[in-house]
Amino acid sequence: MNALLKGKKILIGITGSIAAYKIPYLVRMLIKEEAEVKIIMTHVARNFVTPLTLATLSRNPVIIDPFDPENGVWSNHVELGQWADLMIFAPVTANTLAKMVNGIADNFLVTTYLSSKCPVYIAPAMDLDMYNHPSTQHNIDILRSYGNMIIEPQIGDLASGLSGPG
Repeated sequence: MNALLKGKKILIGITGSIAAYKIPYLVRMLIKEEAEVKIIMTHVARNFVTPLTLATLSRNPVIIDPFDPENGVWSNHVELGQWADLMIFAPVTANTLAKMVNGIADNFLVTTYLSSKCPVYIAPAMDLDMYNHPSTQHNIDILRSYGNMIIEPQIGDLASGLSGPG
């Protein structure tokens, strides 16, 4: 067991990338190391991994919207951002990178990011050409300048059939 993770409060942010299928493995590893894990996901991320799977593995409800329209339960993005010892955004789409850079708080994930005070790790995940596009690289550089840590993508086969970083 890794004593560094025991008792740590880790907030995982998931966006709509095919790479989201890997996140349940990350959640299981963190729980096994006795970290407390909460998850926020975008609406599009639900197309790649289910909230039920993530809630079961994390032992916490998954947050997608600021409130539940059926019962009115509200999730406080400021409180959640301050709760975390560490945020991991994985996978992060080009769309969400741009929103984070420009402070476009149109979803619960970005509003929580903007409210956080803890270290933030960002794992960009997209196709090769999107990742290498100058605007994406510019956004990654800006996020790095804000103090975020960037987890560079590995080079390998991509869902598109191309091979490269993504």
